[in-house]
Amino acid sequence: MQLLSGAIRTYAWGSRTAIAEFTGRPAPTAHPEAELWLGAHPGDPARLEGPDGAVSLLDAIAADPDGELGPAVCRRFGGTLPFLVKVLAADEPLSLQAHPSAEQAVEGYEREDRAGVPVNSPVRNYRDRSHKPELLVALTEFQALAGFRAAARSVALMRALEVAALDPYIALLTDQSDAAGLRALFTTWITAPQPDIDALIPAVLEGAIAYIRSGAKEFADEARTILELGEHYPGDAGVLAALLLNRVGLTPGEGIFLAAGNLHSYLHGVGMEVMANSDNVLRGGLTPKHVDVPELLRVLDFTPVTDARVSTHRDGIELVYDTPAAEFAASVLILDGDNLGHEVDAPARHDGPQILVCTEGSVILRAKSDEIRVERGDAAWVAADDGPIRLEASTPSRLFRATVGL
Repeated sequence: MQLLSGAIRTYAWGSRTAIAEFTGRPAPTAHPEAELWLGAHPGDPARLEGPDGAVSLLDAIAADPDGELGPAVCRRFGGTLPFLVKVLAADEPLSLQAHPSAEQAVEGYEREDRAGVPVNSPVRNYRDRSHKPELLVALTEFQALAGFRAAARSVALMRALEVAALDPYIALLTDQSDAAGLRALFTTWITAPQPDIDALIPAVLEGAIAYIRSGAKEFADEARTILELGEHYPGDAGVLAALLLNRVGLTPGEGIFLAAGNLHSYLHGVGMEVMANSDNVLRGGLTPKHVDVPELLRVLDFTPVTDARVSTHRDGIELVYDTPAAEFAASVLILDGDNLGHEVDAPARHDGPQILVCTEGSVILRAKSDEIRVERGDAAWVAADDGPIRLEASTPSRLFRATVGL
């Protein structure tokens, strides 16, 4: 068991304060910090801190895959850590995006390889052969767009804005099944000539302003999101996607799961993410990065999503997030009340590795090899051959826990 130092990614939509304050560093930072990667992805592996200096987690696993991952995980995932943990901090909306299925990722990666597109090229869509199911658990109030909403609700929103220019699009959405209508309308908007977009978006923004001024409540959050996106990304067809996607507000501790093909955009907040160990992203707008609309349309799932929130269940001190991913499982270890002031066993998930991130308080971790203390913002790597672990805290504390899925 060792302390784990993450790799910070600086993107324009990040925060100059959130990740720095979470990890106990001075704030504000010189550049917006968007993500803290805690894993063994080749693009930015975390580092194991030891008495002889820091060692890349990627290199440590390569040197002893059975010891670090466990023989069973090695057999299932080819000697690689199958999940990646991130702290995400969004001060501004992220790109409109989706992730491919496992089959689409393999096909896309090999297709771009044959075309000679370098893996590190800014116009590369597929940087690895893995799909990317992901879970986000809110650490603060968190807002997101996640999945297409039922067509009837999108029609109600567009009618509530009272924008005459939307009438033909409402008809397009209501003349066929939900999935077919959503595909037709989203494709129409995302591929429309720029002069058409430049005419439609201002009308929609005016409708959103009028709706908010009217004092109406039903779609007030959606109207504010449309205005926010229009301010940050003027003339971007992705702004119109907010008319079709579920707007989700999470309180701390709530989570959303995003399966392959789920169109989404994180809007604002700080959260813990755990995902398959992949960096495959298909973008459709709301970003200065590479946008590949035909490829995005190829991977999108237009089936409406009723609620992207994940259910949870309690197992002793562990709050478990119920996700179907094979690559990861996620939970929060909660130490409070009668569990304070003495050692407590962490529930045994299985014999694979673990990444633990302290999100609140201070916890002493004891494993076979060592004992370390983690405080808010600290992370620890527990190798497969070093568990199980015991925990001790004197004040209310929480640990975000990522393991391999069962």
